[in-house]
Amino acid sequence: MSSERPINPRFDDDMWFNEVSPGPPRYQTRTEKPVRYFTVVDKQGGAVLGYVWAGDEDDAAAWEPRQAAGPRAQAEGSVWHARLGEAKGRGILPSQALAELLANPEGNKGRALPGSLTDAPNAGVVKALAKSD
Repeated sequence: MSSERPINPRFDDDMWFNEVSPGPPRYQTRTEKPVRYFTVVDKQGGAVLGYVWAGDEDDAAAWEPRQAAGPRAQAEGSVWHARLGEAKGRGILPSQALAELLANPEGNKGRALPGSLTDAPNAGVVKALAKSD
């Protein structure tokens, strides 16, 4: 008996990838246009976990985790991303999605900080804020 493993002949087959659909509708995750954003804080200790921003001009919105908050901020992002995706699926503007998130501020481990809605010249400013903390 040989100790060599048989080679699967399918390894020589060509592979074809066919895109079935473009996927669910999503807001753009980058913009150089003005945005509004709010702060998300940890429900237990009040530490800043990240920021949710949106801008109608480029149909853009996203979660920006605060680097200093580590894995907890990354995990919290799934909730805010899902809520933004659901809003986009209903066809509402990013600013309307932001208003809905503020009206229902509870995330998983975090919540929107009341009174934290602020303007920024673009999403890069919010990203820089998340990295600088």
